[in-house]
Amino acid sequence: MKKTRKGFTLIEMVIVLFIISLLLLIMIPNLTKQRDNANEKSNEALRTTVVSQAGLYSENHSNDEISIDTLKKDNYISQKQFDKLNKANMTLKKDDKTGEWTLVGKDSH
Repeated sequence: MKKTRKGFTLIEMVIVLFIISLLLLIMIPNLTKQRDNANEKSNEALRTTVVSQAGLYSENHSNDEISIDTLKKDNYISQKQFDKLNKANMTLKKDDKTGEWTLVGKDSH
């Protein structure tokens, strides 16, 4: 008498692995794109926040020279924001014509 085995054949397992691989190939680039979009929005929000805080600082203090260090020291920005700005080599610059503050550096685009 022949015993019958229950289970998946090798072909069925290969097909399942192939389908899973295809799904991963579709999902991974999309997840990377979403992460990049989230990082860009986070960076833009940080730039906006720091420029706003620099404007607020300049209204409250009669000092034309404002740095990232000054904003951190006087608690206008958080330690996390300060660290991120330093890592990106960002600095504040005041436009002499308009009086507006901008962030400049390698990641200020």
